[in-house]
Amino acid sequence: MSRSDRLIRLMQVLRRLPSPVTASRLALEMEVSERSIYRDIQSLRSSGAIIDGEAGFGYTLTEDPSLPPMHFEADEVEALALGLHTVAKLGNIEFTYAAQNALVKLEASLPQSMRQRLRHATVGSHILRNTPTSEADFPGLREAIWNEQAVSLNYLDLKDRLSKRKVWPLTIYFFSEVQALISWCCLREDFRMFRLDRIQSVEFLEESFRPKRVGLLRDYFEREKECE
Repeated sequence: MSRSDRLIRLMQVLRRLPSPVTASRLALEMEVSERSIYRDIQSLRSSGAIIDGEAGFGYTLTEDPSLPPMHFEADEVEALALGLHTVAKLGNIEFTYAAQNALVKLEASLPQSMRQRLRHATVGSHILRNTPTSEADFPGLREAIWNEQAVSLNYLDLKDRLSKRKVWPLTIYFFSEVQALISWCCLREDFRMFRLDRIQSVEFLEESFRPKRVGLLRDYFEREKECE
């Protein structure tokens, strides 16, 4: 592998691994010595990439304005095609348009040979289901999740009982049949899942739960993993 290819690969590893990532972990991923990692980090910094951290503490890639446009391998292009085509079929209007637009932008950025891979991928997906319609404010909920803003839900449970819940919205998940809001319920003081099609109305509150979202999501997924 040429040195320029190795530097590009190192940037990809820095993007992919949770930061800060230590030199020893980078050396393991890159199959080189830690000394080589130190030299390559310095070379990337000299080229304009902004990499915070130092030996013994780990590194975080914060910006890479000096890099040329990203180059995708053939299997990466097909993976992106599969993912975006699947998202476009999920039945959510906002994400359908977003996925279609992303495909157009991705195609425009690829060389001709890779465009053919994108258009005529060897893998595909087909979703045989009807997602229940939802009156929930999907864009508003996504914004509240991003801003770590508490919301109040009027929610109809599976026995058609109406209740009002103040929650901290953490993420929206697409399951095989429904879309659900995974939240921290302030009443139950525990994680709860609310189907979007059962949400009757949403009120966005002037209350922030920043910076708890990332930690709560990590705890939620760790709990789910233990239950598998």
